[in-house]
Amino acid sequence: MALIAAEEAPPLATDGHGVVRVGRTRVTLDVIVHSFDAGASPEEIVQSFPTLSLPDVYGTIAYVLRHRGEVDAYLAQQEAEAEAIRRKIEERFPTAGLRQRLRAFKARA
Repeated sequence: MALIAAEEAPPLATDGHGVVRVGRTRVTLDVIVHSFDAGASPEEIVQSFPTLSLPDVYGTIAYVLRHRGEVDAYLAQQEAEAEAIRRKIEERFPTAGLRQRLRAFKARA
């Protein structure tokens, strides 16, 4: 029997919100990249996120290593979108002076 080497597609899927998830889980590509960059091994990542499979984590890391520029651009886009949402929430629900307002409210009560 001969071993046939075939390239497999990475175990990544983009959900309806444009977020890349790993395998058939809710774990995001961001989580895998940040964990791996922080020094976690694939085995440690699976221990932290038991819904992941070890082959999917290895496949994701292989994809990241082969496409680092694209992945970094995606992560930067995700961070920019998160920052925009945070600013929008803070504009709608300002937190400046919140501690003082709470203390004043407590003092009146």
